[in-house]
Amino acid sequence: MVRSFFASVIILLSFALFESAVLSNVTFLPAVPDFLLICTIYFASNNGKLYGVTNGFVSGLMLDFLTAAPMGLHCIVRTIIGYVCGLFNRTLNMNGIFIPAVVGALATLAKAFTIWVLSAAFPISVNHYSLLSTSFLFEISANAVLTPIIFKFLGIFKATLLIDTEKAS
Repeated sequence: MVRSFFASVIILLSFALFESAVLSNVTFLPAVPDFLLICTIYFASNNGKLYGVTNGFVSGLMLDFLTAAPMGLHCIVRTIIGYVCGLFNRTLNMNGIFIPAVVGALATLAKAFTIWVLSAAFPISVNHYSLLSTSFLFEISANAVLTPIIFKFLGIFKATLLIDTEKAS
């Protein structure tokens, strides 16, 4: 379990640096696809709630350090999404294309909704999404398209990333 956690942290760190250093500087993209959210969905849906919460918190912490958002905003949002996705631990067939795409789009909507709720509680420091803006529509469609691709990519490392529940019990 420790080996899979550290492997997932390395993958999250790699995607965080790719998002912040490369994709955020591409001027023709209206929004940056959320690779860390997709990875959190993958880890949570395959390893359970505890793993999803932990990876969601770690990915949120990485984003909090790399962005100008209030400290803890991404942590709470991704922890909640990691928990909810962990509830569906190995119940959804994430090997196809359609279900991962729908889950990626729903997780992006959940992220926007959670940020909207937090912006109502903290209106000065938290900026929320405009749901009909071009940037949000691009982000939700990019996440939906990239989720099956990232899932297939992470499937290459399945032996390292996934916890075998029969051995753990």
